[in-house]
Parts: sequence; structure tokens; C-alpha cells
Amino acid sequence: MAFDIGMLLGNIMNRLSTSDHQSVVSINLFVALICACIVVGHLLEENRWMNESITALVIGLCTGVVILLISGGKNSRILVFSEDLFFIYLLPPIIFNAGFQVKKKSFFRNFSTIMLFGAVGTLISFIIISFGAIGIFKKMNIGDLDIGDYLAIGAIFSATDSVCTLQVLSQDDTPLLYSLVFGEGVVNDATSVVLFNAVQNFDLSHINTSKALQLVGNFLYLFASSTILGVVAGLLSAYIIKKLYFGRHSTDREVAIMILMAYLSYLLAELFYLSAILTVFFCGIVMSHYTWHNVTESSRVTTKHAFATLSFIAEIFIFLYVGMDALDIEKWKFVSDSPGISVQVSSILLGLVMVGRAAFVFPLSFLSNLTKKSPEEKIGFNKQIVIWWAGLMRGAVSVALAYNQFTRGGHTQLRGNAIMITSTITVVLFSTGVFGLMTKPLIRFMLPSPKHLTRMISSEPTTPKSFIVPLLDSAQDSEADLGQHIPRPNSLRMLLSTPSHTVHRYWRKFDNAFMRPVFGGRGFVPFVPGSPTEPSDH
Repeated sequence: MAFDIGMLLGNIMNRLSTSDHQSVVSINLFVALICACIVVGHLLEENRWMNESITALVIGLCTGVVILLISGGKNSRILVFSEDLFFIYLLPPIIFNAGFQVKKKSFFRNFSTIMLFGAVGTLISFIIISFGAIGIFKKMNIGDLDIGDYLAIGAIFSATDSVCTLQVLSQDDTPLLYSLVFGEGVVNDATSVVLFNAVQNFDLSHINTSKALQLVGNFLYLFASSTILGVVAGLLSAYIIKKLYFGRHSTDREVAIMILMAYLSYLLAELFYLSAILTVFFCGIVMSHYTWHNVTESSRVTTKHAFATLSFIAEIFIFLYVGMDALDIEKWKFVSDSPGISVQVSSILLGLVMVGRAAFVFPLSFLSNLTKKSPEEKIGFNKQIVIWWAGLMRGAVSVALAYNQFTRGGHTQLRGNAIMITSTITVVLFSTGVFGLMTKPLIRFMLPSPKHLTRMISSEPTTPKSFIVPLLDSAQDSEADLGQHIPRPNSLRMLLSTPSHTVHRYWRKFDNAFMRPVFGGRGFVPFVPGSPTEPSDH
């Protein structure tokens, strides 16, 4: 008996060691591929037609083909997709960095328009894509999908990825357009995830007016409570660092507490079933406004580049995996008997995305222009075309939501779910590859810039995240910003005509009088070791 137990334990240990070795080999290969994506992306950077996202997709596809051939057509990837891997480890640095590096002055100056596009526009797109999918796919033989699946499709394909457009837009040449595309992209991602969570948390078997109102109420609750949690977490980190002077002994502690507080806000949102993506985004904004100015200079440089680097690697990881998973036999075997249906579904989804995008960009741009008096602040038709185009690409968030809805542990056993996964991957590949490559000529055609400026921009070395490197420079949010020269509103009409400027003016006064004395921020001088202004211990 003892011998049998010993043999059994030995077999178990051998299997575990073999499994561990395979995991190590897979991780080694994946890290090597990420390095290859960075190197190849850098070499292809000069003409600015390619970026790391497209490069990672292409390398992922090529790697998938090689693995498929080696495995005899059984497998095309070296890792299995995990929703936890994405939502707990990969998504937080991407979204937090977007909030942390956002150009706050431009973001909040155009806040009303950004929220129109990012929140209201995403809702319009969600409704059109959802009802379009219900009306069309129910007539097609694509498998069993319920009302929750169709609404999830609307949320999945409402999430945009505007990295390619941002890479070829100039902050100096078109500051308004750049701010709108960047801000709308981030708010859009948050709104899509909030909608997706709201759809998942409701019993949608019997839809009525009460259920619809409850769904809207839940959406508003998630949006507000998630934002508040992110703001509170950011303010708490600023207060702790300001009062305890971590830089007195170690800048590592400052960096560590910033990273961990940001991550804690994300995990708390997950714990309380809120929108973690919205929480960590606003936590990033608050941290960049208060906490970042309370740390030492070396910590500022470290955090700025550390957050950008983590976000950059996470995005490459996701696109590399999508490229490999695009050839997964398990999913494609369900549609191999009717490839025409898969092509039709992908084409219909692309068409719904384009229609849903156009349905809010042009009407909401018209409404936004009604409140603008200055021609520079209005969104011209050519800019509207670029904004519409910027939101046609689908990326990491869409893929993660699709896997969350239609797979279990990265695997699919139902025909309808397999068709939706393969269609999502097809839309992501097509929109990122084709639309991404056409972005540069479209913007050059729609928004021609002076020749000297074009040469200067095209000669700058850039990466998908390079547009955020200078955004935290001390000159970006100077005190002499827009609010200083805006006359005090003396009537309701003036308040309505310049809402962003008016709110910004009052916020600046409140911030200077109450918030900065408590939470620090610009103007606060952190302790520097050896400085004669060492804080007293009494």
C-alpha cells in the first residue's frame, strides 16, 4: 500500500513539474515575442504607418501559424486567455495611465463635449448596435443567443480604440481635436464596461418599462459611485504622502504607495461590484493633480515613466495574444461548415459600428457647436469625419468583454458563442489593420497642415504612448490658464454660453482656497533630504 501511495505521489509530482516547465517555456516565449514587437515597432516607426498594436497583431498571427504547424493543427497559442488575467492585471495599468497622463486643462475645458461623445454617444451606439443585432441575427442561423447576449454585443462593440488616430494627430496643430479624441476614447471605454456590467447584473428575460428604468438607474449609480470611489482614493493617497513625507527616507516608498493605492482603488471597485475602470481612471486624474506634486522630483520622473511603461507592455501583450488566438482551431471549427455566415456576421457588425458611430458624432457635434461662439472651439465637418473615423477601431476592451461573455476560461463549446468570438477577432483585426493603416492619409487629406509643421511632426520619434510623455510637464497646468481671463458670469445666459469656462473658474477658486491646502498639489514643496526646511517632528 505504501508503495502504491509513493508511486501515486511520484506521478503527481512528475506531472506538476512537467506542467510548471511548460508554463515557464510559454512565458519565456511570450516575453521574447513582446521584446520582438517592441524592436520591430521601433524599426517601423519612421514612416508612422505602423505602431506597436498593429505590429503585435501581425507578429501574433505569424507566431500562431508557426505554432499551428508545429502542433499539427491542434493549437495556435502558447497561453490560454483568462478574464482574470485581463481585468485584474492588464487593464488597470492601461486605464490608470490614461487618467494619470491626461492633459487635465484641455480635458476639463472640453469636458461637456467629451462627456457628450463618451457617455451619451456610447449609449446611442450601444442602442443601435444592440437592436441592430437583435433585428438581423435572429433571422440568421448563428446559434442560441438570448437578449442578454445581444445587449452585451452592443456594449462590446461600443468600446473604441483610438491609439492609431492619436499617434498621427498633433497636440500643437489640432489641440481641440486631440483633446476630444483622447478624452472621448477613455470615457467611452469606461461607459462600455459600465454598460456591460449593468447588462450582466440584470435578469433580462422579461423586459418592460420598469426593468429599463432600473437598468438606467443602475448605470447612473455605477457611474457616480465608481467616480466618487476613484476621487476618494486619489485624495487619500495625496493626503497620506503630504502628511507623512515618505521622501524623507526613501523615494521608493512614495512610488510604491502611489502604485498600490491606485491598484487598491481598482480592487475595491471590483469588490463592491462597481466599475473598476472608471474608478481607476478618476483616481489617476486626482493623483496627477495632487499626489504627483507632493512627491520628490525623482519620484515624479519614476512614476510618470513607470505607469506609461506598464500600460505600454499590457497593450502589446493583449494585441499579441489576439493575433495568436485569431487562428484558434477550437473556435473556427464551429464555423468551418458555413464560413459565409461568419463573414456575414463580421460584416454586419462592422456596418453597425459605423452606423452607430455616425448616429451620434454628427448630431452631437452640431449640438456642441451651438454652445460655442469662437470658431476655434467649434467642431468643423472635417474634424467630425476624423472623430467618426477615430472611433471605428476596436481593440483590447472589446476582445476582453467578448471573451468574458462568450467563453469560459478561454474555451468555447457553443456555436453561437464561437461565431461571436471569431467575429469579434475578425472585426478587431480588420479595423486595427485596415482602418489603422488608412488613418494617416485620411487625416492628411481632411486636416492638411503647413509643410514645415508636417516635416517637424513626421520627424519626431513616437510610440503609441509617446503622446502622453510631456503631458505632466510643469507648464501644462499652469495657474495662468483659461479661467484667469474669463469674465465673471453676471447672468444665466453667460453661464450657459460658457459653461466649461465658468465651471473651471469657480473650480480653480475652490481648489486654491480649500483643496490644495489640505491635499497639496502644485505649489507644495515636498521634503528633500538635507534641505534646511526639514519639517519638525513636534
